[in-house]
Amino acid sequence: MPQPQTRNLVGRHLLNRRRFLDQTVTGLSGIALAMLLAEEQLLGRDAESSRTIGGKQPIRPRIDPSQPFAPRDPHFPAAARNVLVIFCSGAVSHVDTFDYKPELINRHGQPMPGADQLVTFQGQQGNLTRSPWQFRPRGECGKMISDLVPHLGDLADDICFLHSLKGKTNTHGPGENYMSTGFTLDGFPSIGAWTSYALGSENRDLPAYVAIPDPRGTPQSSVNNWGPGFLPAAFQGTDFNATKPIRNLQRPASISASSDQATREYLQQLNARHLEQFPGDTELAARIASYELAARMQLSVPEVSDLGSESADTLRMYGADDASNPLKAAYARNCILARRLVEQGVRFVQLFNGAYQTGGEGVSNWDGHKKIEEQYSVHGPVLDQPTAALIKDLKQRGLLKETLIVWCTEFGRMPTFQKGASGRDHNPEGFTCWLAGAGVKAPFTYGATDEFGYKAAENVVDVHDFHATILHLLGLDHERLTYYYNGLERRLTDVHGRVIREILA
Repeated sequence: MPQPQTRNLVGRHLLNRRRFLDQTVTGLSGIALAMLLAEEQLLGRDAESSRTIGGKQPIRPRIDPSQPFAPRDPHFPAAARNVLVIFCSGAVSHVDTFDYKPELINRHGQPMPGADQLVTFQGQQGNLTRSPWQFRPRGECGKMISDLVPHLGDLADDICFLHSLKGKTNTHGPGENYMSTGFTLDGFPSIGAWTSYALGSENRDLPAYVAIPDPRGTPQSSVNNWGPGFLPAAFQGTDFNATKPIRNLQRPASISASSDQATREYLQQLNARHLEQFPGDTELAARIASYELAARMQLSVPEVSDLGSESADTLRMYGADDASNPLKAAYARNCILARRLVEQGVRFVQLFNGAYQTGGEGVSNWDGHKKIEEQYSVHGPVLDQPTAALIKDLKQRGLLKETLIVWCTEFGRMPTFQKGASGRDHNPEGFTCWLAGAGVKAPFTYGATDEFGYKAAENVVDVHDFHATILHLLGLDHERLTYYYNGLERRLTDVHGRVIREILA
């Protein structure tokens, strides 16, 4: 039987010298063209991803890789130039601080109607329990605020309260993620990272975004609260506080200041020469910019962190000289640091009150499950005077007009006590956050929980709405501020959120 003839197909696919050179030239020119198109945001991916979403076209900031922190224009005129977030980790009880419920007093000791068998995060609930602290009318507006936070109560006329926040989770870590990033999962950019990505900074010698952890440690979700997620790493928060400055920043004692400066200048020349050899390499340009910022921070961060120039009156106003309460004094120094950063034009400052410690429930944060009166009697004074002083100080310096202050926590707590305990369980169904400063009405109250403080019942506010409003006050449209990632135009507010225009001044 004759064998079928075979054809030599292998040789047809081998490159000869002429074909290799031809494909190399065309390939390199294609790469160069792609780089030029990418710089002008004209690649097919950009064109496709820039399609309208909900009738609006995304607006991605145009960022010079060699100057990623340069100030950028907002989408429209902004009410606020910068943001100061005060994040109380551990879930502050709204019914013991800012959300006055007369019916909770009237029905103290009774089962909550329709919920006597309610099981929440740590188990079954006991009876309705009034706050251990008395509520009193505060300011000219007469807002009822607890004796737990009397100094903040005195500022009621400067505050816009939102009493109808609603969360997605009753667990601290995911709850902190949700409040800081808009998602319960790890790996998403924080609101501070979105802000610095969109707007850059007005101070080239300091980070655009600074996170100030509690003196006792980090919150439960730790760096997720100030992480960049899928945004470029340049936009993550730089974390340090008045007690623990940035690590490895100080010049070694064995190196003189003049030698250090000369070394930095020489390194800058080498970096510039290296960059000239790779035009259009955005990662290299960004890395050089990051190193140069770190070098400048060797001078700027110690200066802004040095509270020695603060007057005795200022230290006293904040409680930073309170030797009888070291926790309060340490947090007060962080509050002064926050004010100094705002003064220096840092775009986004995130100040934490409360830290997570394994096995230390309620000791270092607001997680008041077991003995809320005992625990909050520790936390209240730490938060109250320094935070109130920070707001007053910003106001008297004229900075409150351009700074948006955001007070928040990951969720609220139950109006009942847990069975077998003298504390309140987690409650994401309704809680309080508040705003003050640039662009918001004050005194003003928006939304409400039910008669016991259990569920958001009037003008319910989702965290996405909260974030959309913060971005709006910064001059940013939350539906148009996007970043293309994994085939999607990602947003801080996902596919949700509305600006709460009722609270805008």
